[in-house]
Amino acid sequence: MHAFLAHLGQTLALPALLLAGNVMAAEIWIVTDARNPVAGAQAADRVIQLDAAQAIEADLSAGLPNDPQRAAAFVQRRLNDGGQALQQRIRDAYQGVTDAWSLGITSIPAVIVDQRYVVYGVSDLGQALARIERYREEQP
Repeated sequence: MHAFLAHLGQTLALPALLLAGNVMAAEIWIVTDARNPVAGAQAADRVIQLDAAQAIEADLSAGLPNDPQRAAAFVQRRLNDGGQALQQRIRDAYQGVTDAWSLGITSIPAVIVDQRYVVYGVSDLGQALARIERYREEQP
């Protein structure tokens, strides 16, 4: 798998770096899905799971009866039982997709720093941050 570092607006291919480093960053986001976990994701400010909305929908529709009216009643009850917390999870899931799209994210996993730099294809947060730090150091 090839990894790319992009300064949002331009993409730069970089060789693999196995450095650990701390990037001075105001905000770190990770955009991924359930099939592409990122090691160290708990250290990010925000993790956007692009398939989160589908997972919520699958939970809501699991084990529904075949009768459409009964199925609709089951889903409505599940939505009501989930209350504000479920509604917030649904909002957050769709907002994450919107935010990733608005940044122009083209592949996953993606590690984004300060909504300015993005590393694609690296499944370790430390390695992605090291690439960004090296790129920043090389800039005039």
